[in-house]
Amino acid sequence: MGRQWLHAKRAVASLKKSQATGKLVKELAIAARQGGADPKLNARLAAAIDKARKESVSRDVIERAIQKGSGAGGEKDAMEHVTFEGYAPHKVPVIVEVVTDNNNRTGPEIRVLFRKGQLGAAGSNRFLFDHVGIVEAHCADAGADIEAAAIEAGANEVEALSHGQNDDVPEGVCGARFITGRTEVKVVSGWLAAHGWTVITSEMGYIPKQYPELSEAQRAEVGEFLQTLEDHDDVHRIWAAVR
Repeated sequence: MGRQWLHAKRAVASLKKSQATGKLVKELAIAARQGGADPKLNARLAAAIDKARKESVSRDVIERAIQKGSGAGGEKDAMEHVTFEGYAPHKVPVIVEVVTDNNNRTGPEIRVLFRKGQLGAAGSNRFLFDHVGIVEAHCADAGADIEAAAIEAGANEVEALSHGQNDDVPEGVCGARFITGRTEVKVVSGWLAAHGWTVITSEMGYIPKQYPELSEAQRAEVGEFLQTLEDHDDVHRIWAAVR
């Protein structure tokens, strides 16, 4: 075969990078549409810009995505935000957020992925999740008191967040996930940013009310199914009841 395997590997890597860039661009547009084009006043947009820069997305692409999302310069974001509910293998509840310019195409494709997943299925399950605000951030002070920060910022709950759980959290720092009320995301993000924290996620999301018990083999099957969903170009966020 010679070096054909290497060319194939590079092609897959290139495709993965293209998909990742596309998802980052969509996140920029969504953040700008929901919170405005000024990253100083929009924590979600600021976090999206930082991620895009780390992935070497060009400045022009970032600016165009923001303009499109905010409607500046006559450009309008025609993307539609759609939520699908279903179950991964072993009855693990899943909520999939999709951003698409053609839901007549994307909707059936997502439903097919659910059907193809071993024991996976579409079905109502939103009652199994709490719809909350989620702010993830890190502080250079590895000994920072996350409980005190949560109280001061106005978050309802907080849990430690490591590099292994989120690649955007550097090693050797204090990372935390703050759970807020749906109307307090901006306030909590603003307080953290003003007190030495770097905000990496600021958005609405779904937190499972409980987690099914899974063996390692079952967890692997769920992970494979979720990766199949993640690989779809239009899938933007996946919320699943799996630790």
